[in-house]
Amino acid sequence: MSEENTNQPQAQNVNVNVDLFGDIQQRDIANEMRSYYIDYAMSVIVGRALPDVRDGLKPVHRRVLYSMNEMGLKYNKPYKKSARVVGDVLGKYHPHGDTAVYDTLVRMVQDFSLRKPLIDGQGNFGSIDGDSAAAMRYTECRLQKISEEMLGDLDKDTVKMIPNYDGSLLEPSVLPAKLPALLVNGSAGIAVGMATNIPTHNLGEVCDGIIAYIKNPDITVKEMMKIVKGPDFPTGAIIRGTKGIYEYFETGHGSVKVQAATEIEERKGGRQAIIVSAIPYQVNKTSLIESIVGLVRDKKVTDIADIRDESDRRGMRLVIEVKRDGNAQVVLNHLFKHTQLQTSFPVNMLAIVDGRPRVLSLKEVMKAYVKHRQEIITNRTKFDLNKAQKREHILNGLLVAIANMDEVVAIIRKAKDPTEAKFTLMQRFTLTEVQAQAILDMRLHQLTQLSALAIENERKELLKLIEELKYILGNPQKILDIIVEELTELKKTYGDERRTEIGPDMTELAMEDFIEKEDVVITISNDGYAKRIPLSTYKSQNRGGKGIIGSKTKEEDFMENLFITSSHATILMFTSRGRVFALRAFEIPEGNRMSKGKALVNLLQITGEEKVTSTLAIEDFNPSASSDGQQAYLTLCTRLGTIKRVALKEFEHIRRSGIIAIGLDEGDVLISAQMTFGKSDILVATQNGKSIRFDENEVRAMGRQARGVRAINMEEGDIVVGMEHAPNDGTEQPDVLSVCENGFGKRTEFSEYKRQHRGGMGVITIKTSARNGKVVGIKLVDETKDLMIITEKGMTIRLRCGDIRSVGRNAQGVTLAKMEPGDKIARIAPVVKDEEEEQAE
Repeated sequence: MSEENTNQPQAQNVNVNVDLFGDIQQRDIANEMRSYYIDYAMSVIVGRALPDVRDGLKPVHRRVLYSMNEMGLKYNKPYKKSARVVGDVLGKYHPHGDTAVYDTLVRMVQDFSLRKPLIDGQGNFGSIDGDSAAAMRYTECRLQKISEEMLGDLDKDTVKMIPNYDGSLLEPSVLPAKLPALLVNGSAGIAVGMATNIPTHNLGEVCDGIIAYIKNPDITVKEMMKIVKGPDFPTGAIIRGTKGIYEYFETGHGSVKVQAATEIEERKGGRQAIIVSAIPYQVNKTSLIESIVGLVRDKKVTDIADIRDESDRRGMRLVIEVKRDGNAQVVLNHLFKHTQLQTSFPVNMLAIVDGRPRVLSLKEVMKAYVKHRQEIITNRTKFDLNKAQKREHILNGLLVAIANMDEVVAIIRKAKDPTEAKFTLMQRFTLTEVQAQAILDMRLHQLTQLSALAIENERKELLKLIEELKYILGNPQKILDIIVEELTELKKTYGDERRTEIGPDMTELAMEDFIEKEDVVITISNDGYAKRIPLSTYKSQNRGGKGIIGSKTKEEDFMENLFITSSHATILMFTSRGRVFALRAFEIPEGNRMSKGKALVNLLQITGEEKVTSTLAIEDFNPSASSDGQQAYLTLCTRLGTIKRVALKEFEHIRRSGIIAIGLDEGDVLISAQMTFGKSDILVATQNGKSIRFDENEVRAMGRQARGVRAINMEEGDIVVGMEHAPNDGTEQPDVLSVCENGFGKRTEFSEYKRQHRGGMGVITIKTSARNGKVVGIKLVDETKDLMIITEKGMTIRLRCGDIRSVGRNAQGVTLAKMEPGDKIARIAPVVKDEEEEQAE
């Protein structure tokens, strides 16, 4: 090893001086991160994002107003460039970027953002269309007159002044805020892990509400809602319902439904137009129009012909032209559902209270305001009292000087300097240093011209003021009275009418709100296919095969039921298993006279074993649905002879999966369901040719799941094949058509069936001999009706009821259809004639 190398210090002999790195301490990184994050979060919460409950302002808003006040930008002074204000705020109080400061200034100018703007702007400060404000170098601003109510009394030591960010200046920790700005102008902000969203309110209502709270701190929320109606947004619109208002008044949390103010205007040529005169708060009008255009483009709304924005300085006017055959209300309902013509305003009244974030109810916000104003008035009164006492003290000294004017002047002239003169006056006339200094501060000619009378009068006024100020400080109720007086004057000076209307509770728009209400024809075929045809279309067509309005794809099928009803009507469908399903008429697919329709099994949640046995169209579930006010019932009859009546209103709310209409015994089947009004006679017929007629009121009304009562007492093995009802009020009654399985049947007058009591054996309706076979069904008909006979082998035969001879009950009947060997009639059904057939007849 060379000598040079041997002289090098060895690494292991080097002593590391730990002191070079200071005092190293072991810390848990999770705890450190938690601590630093909490500090950061609180800094954002308290120092940037959330308003103070006392003046309703965030720090940046407060600094902008204070800086403009310091610059002398009063409401009656010339405007100054916004850039000058931003620079002053940025340099002195808020070093967080000029964009943040200017955006704050812009928002305090916008009359569509604040209910009472605090800054008067000149130039482009943005619009409700979403236009951004011009650059700060182009716009000018000054304080609004109402800002004086926020800044007044700052010079009277009313609030605590704190150092600015570099300690070179002082700024107010809070403004005196005679204006309850948190409620009047609201606030919105996102902090760390929390957010605030406070709506704007009407100034007059807020003032009255605080006054009511002062007079009665235990005022209830419902009583307060009679005074403060709810949010009053600068953009107007309509609040739907008071539930959300009550919730946030009570808890500080809630959601308010806001809907655009609209009206439907009739135009020439039978057209309609939707006029939008106000949109929900914080909705961008341009984006709103674009969303409506998008709905038209995507064909989600098809009845809009044109959209025009006719807004001007007089107000908003958005015109949505509806097509000639469109329905404006339906279009409007679609727009409410799919656009921001209807929004929710989520309320979270979160504010800083005593340095901590808290969610506050309306009364708690008012309580914090009153407490703040009590402190401001107390501090202001103390300041005025101190000032008055100092002045009164000086006046006492001046009165002494006036009484001894010659000697006072001589002392001043003889003194070598002011200090000697001051001490000589103090000793000679027993004056305080302050009094002596006040005498010396006056010029000689002012001193000699002092009027003892004027000073004495001023002193007396000061003594009265001092007494009054002391009374205020010693009487808390007087301070509250002053707050009431200030609020009353505030309302008188700046109050205005409410812009946002409080409308009735708004329920969720149901499907029918998007469907035009019109008369429609609902048809249901023998094979269970249903379709809907607009009545106007149905009447205008002149095609259709004989007796069949449905499809010709399957010639053996025919139309069994036809309802002319409203598109909003409810179609009740009863199944063989005693369940009932409901479809709104508009839910049945629309078709034409030649279309087949859609199978009911695809529209209803029924099993393969179930079959729809009865169908009724209900437009009104009102229990007094009949024209003469009689209650409406559904009368149901089963194969084993059970009957029951249920009030129609019991079926008003039916699940998509259906509900039980009647409880069935094992092996029983629901065969018929009909609507009655308490003025009918029921006719029930059996397979063995028996029938019974009785007053429907012998069947008492019962619940849906009840099993009913006995309609007819049958022999063993007999079953009910049909139930019909006819009026018993003296009006003309139809005939009873009975059909047997071997193709024989007859028509009998209804009067031949004598009224009996429910549950009897009944009488013969048709003989069930070997020739006739069993009865397959009965129908009430007249000579204008047609009947369709369906055989077990699928053969269909159409008969005119007028061609069937009317005979007595005991007669065997006549041949209705010649049956092939081994074939039998399976069922009978009425045929609904189409318009062409009726005209031909």
